[in-house]
Amino acid sequence: MNDIIIKNISALILPKKSEQPLKGSEMDELEIIEDAMIVIKDGHVVYRGEETKGYEATEEIDADGMVVSPALVDPHTHVVHGGSREHEMALKRQGVDYLTILEQGGGILNTVEQTRKATHQQLLDKASKNIIRMIQHGVLTIESKSGYGLDRENELKQLEVSREISQKFPITMRHTFLGPHAIPKGMDKDVFLDEMIELLDEAQAYADFADIFCETGVFTIEQSRKYMKAANALGMRVKIHADEIDPLGGLELAIEQNAISADHLVAASTNGKNLLPDSDTVAVLLPGTTFYLGKDQFADARGMIENGGAVSLATDYNPGSCVTDNLQMIMAIASLKLKMTPNEIWNAVTVNAAHAIDVDKGTLEAGDQADIVLWDAPNHEYIPYHYGVNHAHTVIAKGQVVYRRPGLEPLR
Repeated sequence: MNDIIIKNISALILPKKSEQPLKGSEMDELEIIEDAMIVIKDGHVVYRGEETKGYEATEEIDADGMVVSPALVDPHTHVVHGGSREHEMALKRQGVDYLTILEQGGGILNTVEQTRKATHQQLLDKASKNIIRMIQHGVLTIESKSGYGLDRENELKQLEVSREISQKFPITMRHTFLGPHAIPKGMDKDVFLDEMIELLDEAQAYADFADIFCETGVFTIEQSRKYMKAANALGMRVKIHADEIDPLGGLELAIEQNAISADHLVAASTNGKNLLPDSDTVAVLLPGTTFYLGKDQFADARGMIENGGAVSLATDYNPGSCVTDNLQMIMAIASLKLKMTPNEIWNAVTVNAAHAIDVDKGTLEAGDQADIVLWDAPNHEYIPYHYGVNHAHTVIAKGQVVYRRPGLEPLR
């Protein structure tokens, strides 16, 4: 493995490594070193700081005045699934809401049907295209959920594909069993939930976390508590899709069950937000989903942060409610709609996102794995400012360049 020196960095973004996620005002603290360099040996950072002499390497990368940061972390995706749902766009334009589409056999149930029909290889090929785009956009750590099988065979098939992806690409992945994501057609809700609880023991061989969709028309607080307690009893960390549409108390349940994260939280209650700062739960906000669904109310990031909570951001990439692989776009929406500062946003897609999926990522301290992005931008504020494009110029995974933006061929 080549040793590398990255020189001529205009601004080096350095989120703070900590045993706990950054909370409250800590989220606005971000060290930035100008005129910096990074030294990589054996795939790990050995120096990062002001440009200095005394280091040698077999390869030098001239950053040419670009901004450099740790690679991004996406802590909530549904990247393994069959098919797509572009036909639902017309229904959404007509004002048909998500739960109504679901009741009509669309939404998640449509994707379930297509995922069940897809082979392992078809799911792998489809997900690989999304993973490649995520890498090209600067993401090297990704959480991947099941939840489109809704039976033993197909839930495990999704998790097996997710595991294979982590071996196929130079990325770090966490895998989440989301069996109770919807109710299969014709099944009693409680009977199905019991089946998914029974499947937890087998799923934990593939999955790092257990998740459930707690929402009106899906699973209640009581049902979600039953599932989370069963997962905890097996030693599995839990997550929850909570308070996306209605304020059911999902955030309070997440905190009660010591969930590593509570995700969505658009309709989270004041009580839940007040409990968040004294918990170990990270609020994973998904503003791209609110944007894509055409909703006006976004999660209260400002209230959560100013109250002392820990917030992270994710794409929620999925085929129905947020069809984007671009975490940079989510950073822009977080600035525009969640009113987060640039520093808060950078911490939310690095260290706090890493805490939300229990990985040691999102920093560039000595000894850290060299997952690094060179950004074609004049400063760290520019990336969420200039939205809808890819600012990643070079992506380095484990000390190896895995993506470099291709140049434009001259006109003839």
